[in-house]
Amino acid sequence: MPSSRSTRSRSADPSPPLFVRITGEDHPKACTGRRLLRQGLAREWKETNSNGKGPILLDPRATDPLTALDAGRAAFWGLLVVDCSWNQLHRRGGFDPAMPGLARLPRRRLPWLLAGNPQHYGRVGELNTAEAFAGALEILGDRLGAERVLGTFAGGPGFLALNARLLEAYRNARSVADLRAAEREFF
Repeated sequence: MPSSRSTRSRSADPSPPLFVRITGEDHPKACTGRRLLRQGLAREWKETNSNGKGPILLDPRATDPLTALDAGRAAFWGLLVVDCSWNQLHRRGGFDPAMPGLARLPRRRLPWLLAGNPQHYGRVGELNTAEAFAGALEILGDRLGAERVLGTFAGGPGFLALNARLLEAYRNARSVADLRAAEREFF
């Protein structure tokens, strides 16, 4: 019998659960979120009413950055990425706050990182879904989880190498203020 979230064994997989909300805006074959789902590295998010309980939504428009201080919540509830087109996201001005199941979730933005994927290589903040998860996991102190997420993507390990100094500084930040200071130092 499968265990519930509250009794889930953390020794089997110490990584936070990963969830993807697919919008269908990207080409299905190029969609890293769908690939993570097929590989069993993430689960599809279909919740419609979270009441503030649920994963941390990685939202590029959120005010507060993800820090190591979020590790406890992420370990229990997980991380959620909305897999959508960057072009559509910019056109809309961000996620629709009323998007079903997302309105009351805690939102964090990733600190500034450089894309390592071939489509957006070197662009600040324009990460694909796999890179967003890997960056978040690395900041939360889960290097093995980050490597597992990136393992089957072209350029995946290059993302961690490209951002090594940034990720180390963000992981070692002891407060939101420290993390923002690290961002200013690099950017």
